[in-house]
Amino acid sequence: MPARIRATHTVKKGPRLPLCCAGLLALVSISAASSFGQTTAHSPGWVVLPVDEYRTLHAKAYPIERDREPPPVEATLTRVDYDLRINGALASGRASLTVDVLKDGWVRVSVPAGLLVREARLDGKLVSLVSDASGKAGSQLSALLSHSGRAVLLLDIAIPVATSTGEESISLPPTASGVTRASVQLPRHGVDVRLTGGLLSEKSESVAESKWIAYGRGNEALTFAWRRKTEDHRDTQPLRMRGSLMQLLGLGEDLTSINAEVNLEITQGAARVAKIQIPDKVTINQVLGAMVADWEMKANELSVTFLEPVEQNARFVVTGETRSPREGQIDIPLLRLLNAERETGGVAVEVLGAGEIKDLKSDGLDSADATDLGEMVSNRQSPSLAAFRFRSGDGKLTRLLSLNVARYAPQAVLMANVSEARYQVLISSEGKTLVQARYAVRNNQRNFLKITLPPGATLWSASLAGKAVRPGQSPDGSLLLPLDKARTGEEAPEFAVEVVYLSRGTAWKDKGQFKLALPALDLPVSRTGLLVYHPPLFKMTPEPGAFRTEPFENPISSALNSPVTGYGAVGVSAGVGAGVVAGMAASSVAPAPPSPDMDAKDETKFKRSPVATQALLDKFRADSLAGKRAGILPIHVSFPVFGPSLYLVSELTGENQAPSAGLTYQHEKKAGGK
Repeated sequence: MPARIRATHTVKKGPRLPLCCAGLLALVSISAASSFGQTTAHSPGWVVLPVDEYRTLHAKAYPIERDREPPPVEATLTRVDYDLRINGALASGRASLTVDVLKDGWVRVSVPAGLLVREARLDGKLVSLVSDASGKAGSQLSALLSHSGRAVLLLDIAIPVATSTGEESISLPPTASGVTRASVQLPRHGVDVRLTGGLLSEKSESVAESKWIAYGRGNEALTFAWRRKTEDHRDTQPLRMRGSLMQLLGLGEDLTSINAEVNLEITQGAARVAKIQIPDKVTINQVLGAMVADWEMKANELSVTFLEPVEQNARFVVTGETRSPREGQIDIPLLRLLNAERETGGVAVEVLGAGEIKDLKSDGLDSADATDLGEMVSNRQSPSLAAFRFRSGDGKLTRLLSLNVARYAPQAVLMANVSEARYQVLISSEGKTLVQARYAVRNNQRNFLKITLPPGATLWSASLAGKAVRPGQSPDGSLLLPLDKARTGEEAPEFAVEVVYLSRGTAWKDKGQFKLALPALDLPVSRTGLLVYHPPLFKMTPEPGAFRTEPFENPISSALNSPVTGYGAVGVSAGVGAGVVAGMAASSVAPAPPSPDMDAKDETKFKRSPVATQALLDKFRADSLAGKRAGILPIHVSFPVFGPSLYLVSELTGENQAPSAGLTYQHEKKAGGK
């Protein structure tokens, strides 16, 4: 309801309005009167205002003062300082708590838990401490402060000293302060201190006492632990040590490189210097080790100085070189560890370049395998390497090694190669493709053949030299097939590697294009033959590319000329393969009519009912459920032959290149039909 207000300077009924409000009402009445056409400017009258506007004018005339918001916390513990002195089983002293009070009125400030407080003072006056029921078991003490600002609460405290296995310690409780400082005095000297929960910033020691100053993290307990210093007499004891010296020498055309790994084991005393006897005409280039400070070569003796006396173990590596004949009789320079009670280790010699070691003569050495002489020697893959182990005995035992090196003219050596690759491909009109890939491989040093199948392909079987194998898998998903190696000095024979896989694509229409992608190998392929079987109702034409059409020829490699099963046969060493292949062929490929040259036996195989194949598949599933076969078994699948064929060839496929052939297909209608 609108409010009716008389536009005069004095309101007859109701409270008296202030001058500002009356002036506003007068202006409203004047403007209202002029709007209604009134001619009298100062005649009294009434004006109607909405209640909301009236309340707005009233709030401006009488503003309401808001209460101040309370501080987020009542008080903060800014700093805690401890000044303690240890007397027997008790550490007593003073704790100064710097408190900033933010709230007016009484505020409760908690004392750090675990302190034994004898008295508390604030501004030189005694203060009573009250128990806080919110603490653990109601034992938390608090001080009550009555005014805001900064205050310093002084506590006379005592802390018990804990003793355990010859070690004493005191623990200052955690607090919520930003800075925690502790000064501890111990009336004893010759002690080792260990600090937990903070940083030891200052440590001083006199004849009568030891003093420590530390800063804590505030939210962790600050613990001082000390024990009496134990005197170490290792420096005064005579040095006794054992060592291991492993050497690797590489005989080059002009220079012989020397690498030695030295390991020291100190059994008594402390070693500041290690000495190694160096043969004549050997130059030391570098000595590396975590404890090595400096080294010096003088009078056929290498002195290695450590950063600090070694009391347990030390390891360093010495590298050098010497001149030696290119070939013929060579005396091997051997390093020796001096001042060692027992010296173990060995020496390995390898020929860098084309050459071999002959006529070995040694004294004080025993023949050993390279893998037994540590990582430095076992990682070498030189074809000509001789390894020896030091003969056990006196450290002064004579050691000699000489050998005869025969050099050869460098020639290219075949590591691995695929001399011929043959692919048989069975294509169905539903887009399924069954591929048998066979490779004739020569290998000298390769362990695996990496085969990358086309995307989406499923491996059916893999075999090596006619035997089914289980391939590995590389991190990128490629297959790793193990390879046979030829012995050193022998010509690498050819052997066959075979994989069979299935890939799925889109169904064929009446005509279109089809791209046949083949696997990629990490070896070069000299020549490739591709035999494609396609549905009889389609005509297939190759497109120009890496492959060209030629009359069919048998493989040139003897490894790929193995006997092949008859027309339309499916041979599998495990029953599952026959069912899968036959199922793929029956559902995807229209079988071609028997050839006129086919004999009765082959025709019987061609007309075989799928009932027998299904029985083999059911038997395999039953055996798998019964636990007779664990995991995926290696199988060998014989490639089936259906439909007309097309033969393509190509040469020189590079490493990690996936060959592909483009094909064009078109549906052929039967004569006299639609």
